[in-house]
Amino acid sequence: MGRETKDYKKRTGSGNREYKSDVFSMLLMEKSRALEIYNAINGTSYDDPELVEIIPLENKGFSLSVRNDASFVLDSNLSIYEHQSTLCPNMPLRSMIYFSQIIREMVRNKNIYGSTQVKIPVPYFVVFYNGMEQAPEQYELRLSDAFERRVDDPQIELICKVYNINAGNNAAIMEKCPTLREYTHFVELVRENFKENGYEELGKAIDQAIDQCIQEDVLRDFLIKNRLEVTKVMQLDYTFERQIELEREAARSKAWEQGMERGIEQERLAMIRKMIAQGYDKQFIMQFGYTEDEYQNSMKK
Repeated sequence: MGRETKDYKKRTGSGNREYKSDVFSMLLMEKSRALEIYNAINGTSYDDPELVEIIPLENKGFSLSVRNDASFVLDSNLSIYEHQSTLCPNMPLRSMIYFSQIIREMVRNKNIYGSTQVKIPVPYFVVFYNGMEQAPEQYELRLSDAFERRVDDPQIELICKVYNINAGNNAAIMEKCPTLREYTHFVELVRENFKENGYEELGKAIDQAIDQCIQEDVLRDFLIKNRLEVTKVMQLDYTFERQIELEREAARSKAWEQGMERGIEQERLAMIRKMIAQGYDKQFIMQFGYTEDEYQNSMKK
């Protein structure tokens, strides 16, 4: 697949992105780190970073200011990795779109209508999660879960393997992979600093975390080299993450309020039924402020 992937990179123009990669994706643009993570989750022992062919993803179909994905080919396997700081059940659907973009470019100059079978790399889809919400250590998301109706034998399926990389999870993988371990530590420092600052001055929290990591030899060379870019994309990414958290909190509050309203409504209907069962007439019951609709609904089983 070497020639196909090189042609792909030439056509897509990896140096002309209109979006910014998040810190995780920036790390995986380094072949040695991509190889390290690949070995850790697959139990392999490849030792030559030049075997890795980085595949740039075009920014089509998504209006994100920060890209959080990375893909590369190693030994005929196409790995599509994505980092998530919020739980997202749509990862299989998104991964299918990413995969179709990549394959479309890879086979652009191939005769897919001919009698010779066109080979493509074996795809693997992985999500690394380090958000604040509780999540299992490892689990799978399936494209078929998004189908409007359940089928026993889906004609197309895509499985995303999700790894929780928060502290205390997947210890064996984290032990084998300094990049994931140190990245997680960096993110935790940003969160802790931001919290200590009263959730103000995000830029200061990021600068403090970068200084701490450099002193502790955590992603040291990467952070020294990319300090300005890391600060910029972390601010964008964290602001986006906080916006999602606020939106979800508002949705939860609304759901709770709606639940309370339904509960109060059911209690009122129950009280009407109780008075009817005790022999009170409608005129007497309505004196307590019940509406006509409530009275009629109480009569329904």
